[in-house]
Amino acid sequence: MANLKLRRSENVNGDIYVDNTCIDCDTCRWMSPQIFHRNGEKSAVYHQPINEAERLTAMQALLSCPTNSIGTVATPKDIKKVQETLPILVADNVYHCGYHSEKSFGAASYFIVRPEGNILVDSPQFLPPLVKRLEAMGGIKYMYLTHKDDVADHQKFREYFHCNRILHIDDISPNTEDVEIKLTGTEPISLAPDLLIIPIPGHTKGHTVLLYQKFLFTGDHLAWSNHLNQLYAFRRYCWYSWSEQVISMGKLINYNFEWVLPGHGQRYYADSKTMQQELQKCIVKMEKE
Repeated sequence: MANLKLRRSENVNGDIYVDNTCIDCDTCRWMSPQIFHRNGEKSAVYHQPINEAERLTAMQALLSCPTNSIGTVATPKDIKKVQETLPILVADNVYHCGYHSEKSFGAASYFIVRPEGNILVDSPQFLPPLVKRLEAMGGIKYMYLTHKDDVADHQKFREYFHCNRILHIDDISPNTEDVEIKLTGTEPISLAPDLLIIPIPGHTKGHTVLLYQKFLFTGDHLAWSNHLNQLYAFRRYCWYSWSEQVISMGKLINYNFEWVLPGHGQRYYADSKTMQQELQKCIVKMEKE
């Protein structure tokens, strides 16, 4: 929980607040945009919840804050009920896990429920309320890691669920050298008929994305920017090669999908035709940077 003594002055008066330990990861702002916004390069509450729906998203953001920078003046009596709402349904059988980890600078992780075995995409915090919910939803068969930055508590999930972790060999570090499935090369890899892993070097050398039906899990490769009102790649946070990332973005033109589900940044939904158009706009912008 946040520290009331560190409550930011930029918060409006009321029960929910953000304290000065905020790292500006953007989690609360896209999870509960009615309540949180950016003020002074950190998040703050600009509107206190006035109904149950607003309260729920605010409390889900509180639980998902990677630095526990969101708090309530009064002891929240609804916290256990809120815990039961995580993971949060995105669409169909795909969920947003919440409980973001500071080890991944607040990156989002996702959960795919499949009869053939569930998949955890990148790592949230390994916390009892989430672990209990994932177990009730059928456990984890694969833990797919998009790249080396967002692995967080992967070892704990492996030890508890005995899931097979997947990571490209070019992103292996001492922390992940014992992952069970090490991907190689630059060609797409079919993990199952409905699961395609696409290597897209750029942000890191071994970054990959996962295409599952109409969902593209993009890690730190691609996200939606509300500020630019378009799909966006993070030039400022490209750790390996921007020219390679531009080429990699072009690879995605060959695939149809309707959802972009990133680790960082806003997720985005559009029909496949619009998505292709937006992707083209993103590439044009990247080529000019």
